Amino acid sequence: MHAKTSDKRRWLAFAVLLVGAFLPPLDFFIVNVAMPSIQGSLDASAAELQLVISGYAAAYAVFLITGGRLGDLFGRRRMFLIGISGFGLTSLMCGLATSPSMLIAGRVLQGLSAAAMAPQGLASIHALFPVHERARALGLYGATVGLAAVVAQALGGALISADVFHLQWRVIFLINLPVVAAVLIGGLPLLPDSRGDSPAPIDRVGVLLCALTLGLLIVPLVEGRELGWPAWACVMLIASPVAGVWFWQYEKSFARRGGVPLVNVELVHQPGLMSGLTGVLFFYVVSAFFLVFSVYLQSALGLDPLATGLIFLPFGVGFFIGPLTTPLAIRYFGHWVPAIGMLLEVVGCVYLAALVADAPGQLPAHLPLVVAVGLLGFGQGWALPTLVRSVIDRAPATGSGMIAGITNSALQISAALGVAVIGGIFFGIAGTSPSALSMAHALMAAMLCIGGSLAISAIFSVVAWRSSARQP
Repeated sequence: MHAKTSDKRRWLAFAVLLVGAFLPPLDFFIVNVAMPSIQGSLDASAAELQLVISGYAAAYAVFLITGGRLGDLFGRRRMFLIGISGFGLTSLMCGLATSPSMLIAGRVLQGLSAAAMAPQGLASIHALFPVHERARALGLYGATVGLAAVVAQALGGALISADVFHLQWRVIFLINLPVVAAVLIGGLPLLPDSRGDSPAPIDRVGVLLCALTLGLLIVPLVEGRELGWPAWACVMLIASPVAGVWFWQYEKSFARRGGVPLVNVELVHQPGLMSGLTGVLFFYVVSAFFLVFSVYLQSALGLDPLATGLIFLPFGVGFFIGPLTTPLAIRYFGHWVPAIGMLLEVVGCVYLAALVADAPGQLPAHLPLVVAVGLLGFGQGWALPTLVRSVIDRAPATGSGMIAGITNSALQISAALGVAVIGGIFFGIAGTSPSALSMAHALMAAMLCIGGSLAISAIFSVVAWRSSARQP
C-alpha cells in the first residue's frame, strides 16, 4: 500500500497500527495504580509486585529491536497479527491469574507480545505514506505513545474503583480483550503486508545473551533484599557483568563475520553517543515514581484507586504541555533543553519529598501537590523527546534505525532497573510491617534517589552535547 492508495484507507490502516503503539505503554503504566489491590488479592510480596512491572519492561526492552527485525523479515502485517493476538492472550492470562507467579509469567509474555507488535506501526509509516505526509504520521505516533502514559493512571483508577463485573484489579488487563478483538475483526484487512528492503537475519545468540545479562541483574535486585541476599542472588549479580562482557564480545565477533548484530558496537565511537545512551539509562528511572507514590497514597494514606489516579493527572497535563512548548524552549535554550527539563523534574522530586516530610502520613495541600507532580510531568515533556532525538541525531545515517531501537530499549531497561532498585529501596525502608510514617520516609528516600538519577542523566546529556560539539 503506497501513496497511490486512497487517503482514507491509509489513515484507517495507520489507526489500526496505532492501537499497537498505544497498548504497550498503557499496560506498563496502568498496573501501578493496581499494586495495592493485587498485593491484597494474591497475597503478593513486595518483590513480586516489582517483578510484575520490571518483568514486563525487561522482556519488552530485550526483544523490541528483534520485533522490528522480525517485521522486516516476515512481514509487518504478520508480526502485528502475532503480536496483538499474543497480547490479547497474555492479557487474559494476567486477568485470570490466581497467584503472583502466574501474573509475573503473564506479564513477561505480555512484554514479549508487545515487542512483536509495537515496532510495526513505526516501521510501516514509510510503506503507508508519501514523503509529505510522514511528518504528520510520526507526530500522531508520538502523541499516541505519550497519551497512553498520560491517561493510564487515571484510567486504571477509574476502572478499579468502578469494579466492573466485580473484577477489581483484573479489569485493567481484561479491558484489552475487546480492543484486540475489534482490531482482529475489523482492522487487519486494512493493513499492508510490507517488509524491509534487505532484511538482515536475526542475531539469535545476541538476543539470548542480552536477555541473560538483564535477567541476571534484575531478578536478584528485586528478590535479593526480601530473601536476605541468599547465595544464588549474589552469584547472579556477579555473573551479570560477565554475561554483559560475553554479549559485547560476541556482538563484535558477529559483526566481523559479516552479520548484523543486535547492537552495532562500532557505533560507540560516534562522538557523544555513549554519553547520551548512558544519560537515557539514568533518565527513565522516573517510572519508579508511579509505583512508589501509588503505593504510598493507597497503603499509607488510604486513598482509593480513583483518587490515586486523579492525583497523577497534573503529571499528565504537564507531560502534554511540555512538548507543545519545546520548539519555543529550543529557540531560547538550544541544546540545554533536555538538561533543563530533567532539572525541573529534580525540583519536582525534591519538592514532593519536602511536602511529605512536612506532613508525613498525610496528603499534602492540594496546590503544592499539583505543582510538584506537574513539575515532574512538564520536565518529562521537555526532556524525553529532546533527549531521545539528541541521541538518535548523533548516529550516522546508516545506523539511525538501529540507534532508535537501542534508545527505546534503553528507556525500557532504565524503567525496569528503576523499579527494581528504587522500588527495593522504598520497600526496604518501609519495612515488612509498614506504618504511615515508615512509608513516608520510604517515599522521601525514593524521590531523592529518582531526583539524583535525573541529575546524573542531565549531566550526561550535557557531556554528550559537548563531546559532539568539539568534533570538526
